[in-house]
Amino acid sequence: MALASQASTDRDAIFDEIVALLSKYSPPFEVRRDTKGGYHLWSQKPVVIEGRKEKEVYFAGVIPQKAYVGLYYMPVYAEPEQKAIFKPELLARLKGKSCFHLRRMDPELKAQIRDALSAGFKMYEDRGWV
Repeated sequence: MALASQASTDRDAIFDEIVALLSKYSPPFEVRRDTKGGYHLWSQKPVVIEGRKEKEVYFAGVIPQKAYVGLYYMPVYAEPEQKAIFKPELLARLKGKSCFHLRRMDPELKAQIRDALSAGFKMYEDRGWV
């Protein structure tokens, strides 16, 4: 019950909390678009994905929407098995392949997002994408 009292439902506060989590990965990722309308991290290392040469690869980003804050997390798109690390609270917010809809934030959910970002970063490192 204590966690519920610490939950934030303010979109700006949720956005700022996610940006703070993402900013820990810059560098090595490059920040693209750092505004109240979005914050995005890209790897600038040339990579080969499924036989295609890419000059960069997207890692994660956050965009405030009208009814939620969207956390775009590409490691789960690149490797769907990443879903196995998500606890039910975070997994329930996954819409589509890589976007989480966040309408509230509490310490437990924030910790799960922090853990997912860490696991995704490790996956990118292991693949040589960072």
